[in-house]
Amino acid sequence: MSLISPACRNALQYWLDSLSALAGRSENTQAAYRGDVTDFLSFMTLHHSEQQGLAALARITVSDMRAWMADQRSTGVGARSLARKLSAVKSFYRWLAEREGFEPTAVLSTRAPKFTQKLPRPLAEDAARAMIDTVELQSSNDWVSARDVAVVTLLYGCGLRISEALSLSGSDAPLPGSLRIVGKGGKERIVPVIPVARTAVDRYLQLCPHPQSKEKALFRGVRGGALNPRAIQGVMAKARMQLGLPATATPHALRHSFATHLLSAGGDLRAIQELLGHASLSTTQAYTAVDTARLMEVYNRAHPKA
Repeated sequence: MSLISPACRNALQYWLDSLSALAGRSENTQAAYRGDVTDFLSFMTLHHSEQQGLAALARITVSDMRAWMADQRSTGVGARSLARKLSAVKSFYRWLAEREGFEPTAVLSTRAPKFTQKLPRPLAEDAARAMIDTVELQSSNDWVSARDVAVVTLLYGCGLRISEALSLSGSDAPLPGSLRIVGKGGKERIVPVIPVARTAVDRYLQLCPHPQSKEKALFRGVRGGALNPRAIQGVMAKARMQLGLPATATPHALRHSFATHLLSAGGDLRAIQELLGHASLSTTQAYTAVDTARLMEVYNRAHPKA
C-alpha cells in the first residue's frame, strides 16, 4: 500500500466499508476487490512516476487504462482475471466519481477483454446417483460414510454450494422441510429439503460419535472439529476414479446437476434461479446444460401456437 497516497488509501477503505454495510459483500469478495484496486492504483503511481491523489485519479485517461491493461496482460494475467479486475476498478470508480463529483467516462468506457465462458459440466442422472452410492464405500467407518453421503446428497438434492452445506450447524438438525440459506453476497433463499436428504442427515446424526450442539458445525471431521471441504472433495475424487468419471465431477458439479436435471424434468427456469440463489438469470442459464433438442421439445409442447 506504500505506493498509494493516503487520500486514495482512505477512499479505498471507505468504499470497501460501504460494500460491507450496504451490499453485504463477503470477506473474500472484499479481499479480492481490495487487491485488484490496490494493484491498479499502484500501477498508476508507477505509470505517472508520482503518487496519485484523488484529483489525479479524476484525470485518468483512456490511454492510461490501455497502458494498465497492457501491463496486466504482459505479466500473464488471463482475459478472465483481467475482466474481473476491471470490474472491481469500475465499481470503485463509480463510487468515487459520485463522491468526488467528477466524470469517470475514461474508466467506465474501457471494454473488458473477451474470453470464452467455461460452461459447467453436470453429471448425468445415473452418474449422480452412482456418485452418492460410491461415496458411501470410501470409508470403513460407518459414521464417516454416513456423513459423506449426507453432504453429497444435500449438494445434489438441494443444489447447495459445499460451503453452504458445511455452514449448517446443530441448530439446523433435524433438518426441516426447508432451509434458509445465506449464500454469496449475503443473499438469502429458501431451499426445500427432499426426504432422502433429511433421511441421510438423520442417519449421520445417529452414527456420529461427537456430541451435537446448536453452536457447533453439523458436519464434523474425524477429530470432532468442523468438516473441511477438502474431505468431501477428496472422497468424491476417489469415487469418480472408480466410476470412470472426468475430473469435472466435483462437489460443485452436483449443484450444476441439480439445476440441469430440474430443468430437464420441466422445471421453471425462474424457480430454479431462486433455488440456486442467483442474482442473474443468465447465471442460471449457464448452469443448465440441457441439449437443444430437449429445449425445443419443451418449447413445442408449451407454446400456444405449436
